[in-house]
Amino acid sequence: MAETMLARRAFLIGIAATTLAGCQTTAQTAPPVAIGAIRVDTGPLAAKGQSATAAMIKPMLERELASLRSGHGATLQVTVTGLYLTSYAGGQAVTMGNDTLESEARLIGADGREIARYRILAIMAPSSGGAWYRPDVNQRRIEALVASNAQWIRRYLGG
Repeated sequence: MAETMLARRAFLIGIAATTLAGCQTTAQTAPPVAIGAIRVDTGPLAAKGQSATAAMIKPMLERELASLRSGHGATLQVTVTGLYLTSYAGGQAVTMGNDTLESEARLIGADGREIARYRILAIMAPSSGGAWYRPDVNQRRIEALVASNAQWIRRYLGG
């Protein structure tokens, strides 16, 4: 009896998985919009006591997004709202967590009207910065998060 129930569950799970395989689980990207200016605000991160890190992230993210600028068009306003680096000493993270960088990307038209808004959450393994014993490991982890965050922004903007 138990074997029959397990076989039935496996069959139903298989059908459900097959049915859901064709479903789109990611957000649709917007059609490309010309971007004339890029502004990065790390003030919310600095307000959380991470002012040195906020000052480091701002130019990194501006550089990562610079390729989106096309001369004239909307303003891309990116606000960095959170950063979390989990405890890490090689192998697995001590807390079994991931590093995250949260931001919000907004497209603002020339008339000041908001065209689009996207919440961005870049998640990376703490090992993304390489060897944990190197003195610049946290900077490399942050660089990896910034690059991932910018990649998600580009994706949502259709670029």
